[in-house]
Amino acid sequence: MRVADFDFDLPKELIAQRPMTPRERARLLLVGQDDVFDHHVEDLPSLLTPGDLLVFNDTRVLPARLTARRGQGRVELTLHQPIDSMRWRAFARPARKCRVGDQLQIGPSFDAVVIERGVHGEIALSFSLDGPALIQAIKRYGRMPLPPYIKRGDERDESDNHDYQTLFARHDGAVAAPTASLHFTKSLMTQLADRGVSHSFVTLHVGAGTFLPVRAEDTDDHEMHAERFELSPATVAAIEHTQSTGGRVIAVGTTVMRTLEGSVSENGRLRAGRGVTRLFITPGYRFNVVDRLLTNFHLPCSTLFMLVSAYSGLARMQTAYAHAIDERYRFFSYGDACLLSPSVIARGARA
Repeated sequence: MRVADFDFDLPKELIAQRPMTPRERARLLLVGQDDVFDHHVEDLPSLLTPGDLLVFNDTRVLPARLTARRGQGRVELTLHQPIDSMRWRAFARPARKCRVGDQLQIGPSFDAVVIERGVHGEIALSFSLDGPALIQAIKRYGRMPLPPYIKRGDERDESDNHDYQTLFARHDGAVAAPTASLHFTKSLMTQLADRGVSHSFVTLHVGAGTFLPVRAEDTDDHEMHAERFELSPATVAAIEHTQSTGGRVIAVGTTVMRTLEGSVSENGRLRAGRGVTRLFITPGYRFNVVDRLLTNFHLPCSTLFMLVSAYSGLARMQTAYAHAIDERYRFFSYGDACLLSPSVIARGARA
């Protein structure tokens, strides 16, 4: 399909710069088969039914934006993919000044050497620290890697250390938040449990590539970024139990969707395991696992808007987004959410 088919106009003032307080007061657009309905995230207990299962991503965001010195110059680094325990791929700005062999000084006894140059500002780095020591140094010197549409300048904003981390964050590795989960609080989880809605987890370490623009003109020519994931046997068992008892599996975020759909075997069974996914979901994809998708509002022409269009139908998502814009919903990472049902084409099994 043409990438331009997924474009739309969004007023800049609708791009959320801070999260809603409290988090569950964010608005929620329920996108049904024939209409849309305005709610708030705190209404979820009444919108879900006993026996439903929410699946969250429990990755933890690293403060992966680092400022380094190259001689007298300054280089901004955004780590986005580990190679091993001491090497990372990163986006550099300005990348043209980073040559193979250059040493970048980040802090006392904390530096890196450029070992590779890629395209679109990507480089590979080998750090002077290894394993847990490297992770601790990143946490000490790094800033939260907010997406470029959230404007903070170069200064550290301590509120983002909390705001850009979900309630469920456990496993270090992401350089972008699984933003659909940002809306959940302990109070809301208690209400959902009282309603009979259970929850489980996957881990997918979100990469900064999720914010990269799609440069191809056709979706067939786009190369999806790689992200590490783990799906536990316990979560597979919870999903199979939910399906066997008539409950619905609700993916909280596109990262959960990609993890689950990317873990389906050729015979249609969900498999536990860990690995790397490059799953790129576009209209025409047939979904196997997820009965509902809770997600934020995504960028025009992004792989994420393509995914939700594959799930609920492009025309239906265009209508839903037009409604959200007219009603002044807040967009992107710190913005509002929508609860999507699958189109008949996308989900051939249960509704």
